[in-house]
Amino acid sequence: VQLQASGGGLVQAGGSLRLSCAASGRTGSTYTMAWFRQAPGIEREFVAASSWSGTRTYYADSVRGRFTISRDDADNTVYLQMSSLKPEDTAVYYCAAGQYVSTWYSRHAYDYWGQGTLVTVSS
Repeated sequence: VQLQASGGGLVQAGGSLRLSCAASGRTGSTYTMAWFRQAPGIEREFVAASSWSGTRTYYADSVRGRFTISRDDADNTVYLQMSSLKPEDTAVYYCAAGQYVSTWYSRHAYDYWGQGTLVTVSS
C-alpha cells in the first residue's frame, strides 16, 4: 500500500485546511486509516483515526471538536478537515494505514505511512 498525503500549507490561526491521503496498491476497506503529526523535537503523536468500516472515529483530546476524519473508500482517500487551527497545530502531518488495528492511537499499530505534509499555523 502506498499513501500520498497532500493539502498542507500556511494558514492563520482560526483558519481551516483539509488534508487528503490517497491510497494505492493493495488497498481495501479493511484498513484502519489514521493521521499522526510530528512537530520539531517532539515525538510523532496521534491525531485521528477511522475504523475500517468508517463507523467509528477516534480523536486526540487536543483536536476533538476541531478536526474531522472521513474516508471515501470508492476513491481510496482519507481526509482530515481541520478547523479553528491553532499555532500549536503546526507540524508535519502523516497519514497511516493498518489492518487489524486495536490500539488505534499507537503509531506502532500501523504498517504503511505517507510522506507527510507540512501544516504551519501563524499567530
